[in-house]
Amino acid sequence: MFYQAIQANKTKTVFLLIAFVIVICAIGWAVGVVMGTGSELTLVIGLVLALLMVWGGYYNSDKIVIASVGAKPADRFKDAYLVNVVEGLSIAAGFGTVPKVYIMESPALNAFATGRNPDHAAVCVTRGLLEKLDRQELEGVIAHEMSHIRNYDILIMTIAAVFVGGVALFSQIIFRWMFWGGGGRSRRSSSSSGGGGAQAIMFVVAILLLILAPILVNLMKLSLSRNREYLADASAVQLARNPEGLINALKKLSTDEEKLDGVSDATAHLFIANPFKKKAVSRMFSTHPPIEDRISALEKM
Repeated sequence: MFYQAIQANKTKTVFLLIAFVIVICAIGWAVGVVMGTGSELTLVIGLVLALLMVWGGYYNSDKIVIASVGAKPADRFKDAYLVNVVEGLSIAAGFGTVPKVYIMESPALNAFATGRNPDHAAVCVTRGLLEKLDRQELEGVIAHEMSHIRNYDILIMTIAAVFVGGVALFSQIIFRWMFWGGGGRSRRSSSSSGGGGAQAIMFVVAILLLILAPILVNLMKLSLSRNREYLADASAVQLARNPEGLINALKKLSTDEEKLDGVSDATAHLFIANPFKKKAVSRMFSTHPPIEDRISALEKM
């Protein structure tokens, strides 16, 4: 089951990369139509930008995510408790390289893993998690994150985070340019030239595409099956040899009301629990399965 999940996640990553290139190229075409500068040129520019983001996302996604949440490297001596747990579970998971360890200075209870493979991975936890969980519970959480690394969940999740943030930023830049008068020239040139009706339709389609692009990439992120959390929970029990630690940790996470600052919609799906405690989200659009369902599945093991 675990090896099948690993292969499935590698395949999903390839499709995600292809889909992202298509979306960025479509945005490039839309920008050309809106600006009135020729969609062919902006389509090529969009393709180049997409390929650069694919390359940067694959090789530097872990650094980008760690920097975005403001995490700092754990001190090997001051945080020896955490470092020792990560090292011990790395051996249990059969990793040749121990993941880098980071800490977010937040009282909230949460954690995530990032990177592209077991040799280039990082584990990040909040200060609140270290202070409020006992060793058995901490081992359960770290084992969960180690499972994401071993199952190659981190590759697809981290790349999705970078792409969602990149598309959202790109769309915001274009809309701000339009609101500051950049789109007026395009509309005037369209209305003064022949074939105004067809150009008007293309203009509307381009605007809709720019509006829907961030929503589309978010749906792509949500389409990454939430079963990866159940699989990581089960794999964590295999590593830690005890479901009670993760069960008790999840119970504490479910009652934690501390707000986790520095987290965006693009990175929320990386965490072991939804960091938006007060945000009402339906199960259909949630990045995480309900914690009570995860606890119930673990209690049956």
